[in-house]
Amino acid sequence: MRKGDQVRLLPPRGSTGRGDQRLWRVTAISGTGDARRAALEEAGADVPETREAALADLVVVAAFRDLIYPGLVSTGKVERGGDRPFHTVINGENYLALRALTYTHRGKIDAIYIDPPYNTGAKDWKYNNDFVEADDAYRHSKWLAMMERRLRLARELLNPDNSVLIVTIDEKEYLRLGLLLEQTFADARIQMTSSMVNPANVARPGGFGRNDEYLFFAMFGRAAPEKLLLSRDWVSSKGRTHTGNIRWDLLRRSGTNAARTDRPGLFYPIYIDPAVPRIAQVGDPLPQGTSASEEIEGLVALLPIRRNGTEGNWQWYPDTLRKRIAEGRVRIGGSLEKGFVIYILKNGEYGKIQREEFKVIGKETDGSLVVEQKDATLVRAIPGTQWRISSHDATQYGSRLLGDIMSARRFPFPKSLYAVEDSLRFFIANKPNATILDFFAGSGTTAHAVMRLNRQDGGRRRCILVTNNEVGADEQKALRQQGLRPGDPEWEQWGICEHITKPRVRAAITGLTPDGEPIPGDYKFTDEFPMAEGFAENAEFFTLTFESPVAVDHNLAFARIAPLLWLRAGSEGRRIDALPDAGFALADTYALLADLDAAAPFCAAVAAAPGLRIAYIVTDDPGRFQAVARCLPAGVEPLRLYESYLTNFQFANGD
Repeated sequence: MRKGDQVRLLPPRGSTGRGDQRLWRVTAISGTGDARRAALEEAGADVPETREAALADLVVVAAFRDLIYPGLVSTGKVERGGDRPFHTVINGENYLALRALTYTHRGKIDAIYIDPPYNTGAKDWKYNNDFVEADDAYRHSKWLAMMERRLRLARELLNPDNSVLIVTIDEKEYLRLGLLLEQTFADARIQMTSSMVNPANVARPGGFGRNDEYLFFAMFGRAAPEKLLLSRDWVSSKGRTHTGNIRWDLLRRSGTNAARTDRPGLFYPIYIDPAVPRIAQVGDPLPQGTSASEEIEGLVALLPIRRNGTEGNWQWYPDTLRKRIAEGRVRIGGSLEKGFVIYILKNGEYGKIQREEFKVIGKETDGSLVVEQKDATLVRAIPGTQWRISSHDATQYGSRLLGDIMSARRFPFPKSLYAVEDSLRFFIANKPNATILDFFAGSGTTAHAVMRLNRQDGGRRRCILVTNNEVGADEQKALRQQGLRPGDPEWEQWGICEHITKPRVRAAITGLTPDGEPIPGDYKFTDEFPMAEGFAENAEFFTLTFESPVAVDHNLAFARIAPLLWLRAGSEGRRIDALPDAGFALADTYALLADLDAAAPFCAAVAAAPGLRIAYIVTDDPGRFQAVARCLPAGVEPLRLYESYLTNFQFANGD
């Protein structure tokens, strides 16, 4: 708190009232330590009142429409990943944090996974607790307004060429959410799946028990779910769609356009040598009115005659069939006694061989390819929209797993770790450097899932979690009875971020519970190993703060802006946390020029340093900025400080 700040008086301890709503301006600060006091003057009054108050009873505020500038304060880190990028956990209101991320990650996010409040009327959500009561006639519209503001910012963060937004929801708001997504992301391809998350189901008074929830996938640009190697839980083994091995189809066409009259050029004889058997010759299309083929001694002529005796057609023209025979894509079935049948490998199945999903181990006597049989319990596929996967059980692999990790600490309704992991895998399996964002982070499951994905393929994906530090309604009541209030360390230690999210991320990496004991049990399914092994990952924890324009413009807030510069450059390696005495400094992924008199050695140092992505140049002179930018090597993005920060990063409180 500084002289000139706008403040409000906090309500008396133990009170739940709003307190004095007037704005005050700090005119002087006196005293030391806990005894510090502020002299106050009422802001905006014709005849301003004056008074004194203890600093502990004041909170700095921004008035409606005041410009505010976010910053980050580091509150700790855990490092076990060497030079790997850092996952980041931000303690702050998520709308304001998203505004901050538009400076660091605009258009750079590969996947967003969010599990927003379901608007059930329960008291475990701040917006419900204080603003949206269960019987509020505008409960749904207030929920939509809350979501819309955040989704609009999410749109700015997502890579428009290839990214996905994943939102989970239950029956309370899925219809409204679907319409909101269509409105907000008109250019996205949106699909919804249903996932069983509680096999025992949750009772719904007066209705059927609930055991599933919905996932909306909004896909942008080239984004699409990839074929993955899946267990049989994911796909049906009925029919020919997901047999797990190469599928051979009939050459004779079935279904529509299957009559000779539909494709006259596809009615021709195929001559089979029954002694092998193999295709010895491919004839030409028969003229209209001719239904019998020329006989060739020692060979059996096969025409596309359907089971009901009518004339059909083949799927390939003669020249195409001859080429496919040479490729090993045609196989003979049946027998001379029962009749021969011709099977083919269509382009999609043959593509699996070309991509080496299936290994060719030889050829049959008819020249057709023989491929190695796959494990019948696994299949490479894109699943349907009904997910009944045992690992997605939120009780077993959400609540109970979190209980193992966090000892006695509890969090309401955490997602199954493996459900989040699977949902993301369809879109980032082949993006080892992806950036994933969760701005309703809750217990931190998304970061935990990203760590597992990295371990499975050696990826360097990084996750950004945003959560507030709200204390549950029951805990708030008990803490107020002790004379505590928000802001007190004894209060804040019980908030979501401090009590659950940060400890979980730390525990997942170290393999130790918050009590310092090895986490019991093993991870299961895709990657099975003891949870006590932890992960070779790095993470840093931050609290969102705000700076005045004057402090930013005069380099007085650099320590709080520094993490944002580091995040924009990829959140890996060393960070420049203070203005350099030499006038410039180089980190692993970015450089900072604070004194233009050092421009020449700065440019030389940047040219000699590999791996730099951004050069931040502090100047209020556009001409000198351009002069320095021209001397930088290709591939290093020049950014002007603090012009880029003030222009692109400021936002009005209440806009």
